[in-house]
Amino acid sequence: MMIMKTGTLGVILMAALSATQALAAGDAAAGKDKAALCQGCHGEAGISVDPNTYPNLAGQFSGYIKKQIQDFQAGRRNNDTMSPMAATVATKEDLEDIAAYFSSQKPMKGVGGKNNPDGQKIFMEGVPEAGVYGCKNCHGENGRGKGPDNHLFPVIGGQNKAYIVKQLKDLRDGNRTNDPAGMMNDIAKKLSDQQIDAVADYASSL
Repeated sequence: MMIMKTGTLGVILMAALSATQALAAGDAAAGKDKAALCQGCHGEAGISVDPNTYPNLAGQFSGYIKKQIQDFQAGRRNNDTMSPMAATVATKEDLEDIAAYFSSQKPMKGVGGKNNPDGQKIFMEGVPEAGVYGCKNCHGENGRGKGPDNHLFPVIGGQNKAYIVKQLKDLRDGNRTNDPAGMMNDIAKKLSDQQIDAVADYASSL
């Protein structure tokens, strides 16, 4: 989800494309063993062992995974579990390999039916009266992002509902601040708890 003027959004998209195209691919096969500790929470195939706590990583963009680990390492994101775990990723090669491994897994699938009309409307159209951009404009109609060469906007289709809800509330409340240009923080502040629950329900079903 995003709220931006078209020109500003275009500049950010171009910068994201330029940055992500320079990312190394990583070695997914090597990453399987290197990701052994990660699999304890995120699952061997990248499907969370606890959907209420940990996100799915299966099929997530490698560049997005890499950025989040780096943000935990640098303190731009904080979590009692992930911050110390991120610190165990010792080298750039390890980081790229781990990210490549989870990215190469069979993409996460939606749970439940796409039967939340309120959530679907927010996802597809946004909340125009509040100035909220539709989620599909950045995350794609099926929640699969803008494409493999643009890691700025993560895959959210099929992500765990509880995780989406928590991230939106953390963004709204300022407990997560590593979003580029604060775009998602601005959006989340304009959403009610009911709207967050609805759009998370829909996105998780994709």
